[in-house]
Amino acid sequence: MNNASAGESSLIPGDPPVEATRPPGRPGPSPVLLLSLLALGAGNFSVLQSLVNPALGTMGADLGADPAIASWVLTGYLLSAAVATPLAGRLGDLYGRRNLLLAVLFLLAAGGVVAAAAPNMGVLIAGRIIQGAAGSLYPLSFGIVRDELPPERVAPGIGLLSGTLGVGGGIGIVLAGPIIQTLGWRWLFWIPALLTLLVLAGAWYWLPTSRTRARGAISPLPPILLTGWLVCLLVGLSRAGTWGWTSARVLTLLALAGALCMVWWLSETRAPHPLIDPRVLRQRAVWATNLSALCIGFSLFGSFLLIPQLLTAPTPTGFGESVTVAGLFLLPSAVTSLLCGPLSGRISRRYGNRLPIVLGAVVVAVSMALPAVVHSQHWHLLACSFGLGTGMGLAFAALANATVEHVSPDRIGIATGVNTLARSLGGSLGTALVATALAASFSNGAPGPGGFTSGFWICAVAGLVSALAGLAIPRRAALSRAPSGPVGKVGQSGPG
Repeated sequence: MNNASAGESSLIPGDPPVEATRPPGRPGPSPVLLLSLLALGAGNFSVLQSLVNPALGTMGADLGADPAIASWVLTGYLLSAAVATPLAGRLGDLYGRRNLLLAVLFLLAAGGVVAAAAPNMGVLIAGRIIQGAAGSLYPLSFGIVRDELPPERVAPGIGLLSGTLGVGGGIGIVLAGPIIQTLGWRWLFWIPALLTLLVLAGAWYWLPTSRTRARGAISPLPPILLTGWLVCLLVGLSRAGTWGWTSARVLTLLALAGALCMVWWLSETRAPHPLIDPRVLRQRAVWATNLSALCIGFSLFGSFLLIPQLLTAPTPTGFGESVTVAGLFLLPSAVTSLLCGPLSGRISRRYGNRLPIVLGAVVVAVSMALPAVVHSQHWHLLACSFGLGTGMGLAFAALANATVEHVSPDRIGIATGVNTLARSLGGSLGTALVATALAASFSNGAPGPGGFTSGFWICAVAGLVSALAGLAIPRRAALSRAPSGPVGKVGQSGPG
């Protein structure tokens, strides 16, 4: 990483790291193989975020559950991911990212098997909660990339991994229809479980041991409080459309989330070994990056709701397309996101992370504003999808790189975990507010045109706020990464 001029942000140090032993063993992976393993594992998790959405009705009917209960197939997954991501990220810092990566890959596969074989909706939801615990795959993978790749390949590598975020969301919706029609909804879980087992075997065999591990432990109270306020917040947001934003249950949950969040913050400031160090969160580079990620996640998940619903809505409001055809309109977003991720990494290496973050967020805002102004033709939505993927690919990669760049190696897991959590919280908020806008316009069993217009404008504003937050991010960190002593390189691996 390049040094910055005076006045720009400095790297936040953590506890002095301990170097993991790296005994000689079988040859480790090449950089290409390492990135391929990490991208397949993280991408599999991303696909599972959206893969089940089109099948919720079918699952509920098959297992005898009403739509409100069936929706927990998605809600449980997101809740579990939100809680597990920062915790597992910190555990990876402490006990080795390879070890934690293998553990969460196992959970992703095991949860898929449980869900695929579920005899009732309760077991299916339990399987999804187990799967959601793998939400830390991204922060763990980012840490492994920074540890193991040469410095000049870190930014493009993180860009590639970040690109799978958009690809997974789009591909999941595209693949769901054909899989359900030809194999049945249970194969939505069998196929990812089998793929995850293959990735797990490859990761166990080839991934090298962690270069550095942080000192210290985790105080017990902060994780409990973090879990409490996240569960209250996400349940309140996810059920607001059903219960009503002003209902006693939603207001109670949101108030409880706020109270627990304040207590959690106080506990972190006083804990001898905080889960999420407040010193890290208060740094301008970190809070601005997290705010930008929250807003960009808002737009992404809002688009996943708006575009398919507009395409499947009956004419004249929508286009009356099938779910399968609607999913195809997200393909441009998936492809451009994957292509722009590595490009963003190259831009970051030359010009710093701020440029692709701001540029990507502006492209997202413009892309969402287009159908807010006019969405009478199919190409309007195709253009929106293309621009959305371009902006997401640029922004997601640079956000991850900015987070990795501004913290010390022994805090990468928790810092990137918080950034991933911010994006997930933004997605939950975006889904809830867009769903409310659509529900307010319902007429004759379908959303009205005003609901779609409002939803697209809301997502466009979120993209603009993301760009403004990106302007606060320093162009570069003031310190380059440098391990404290000699460590192994890719090509040396061991069992730890």
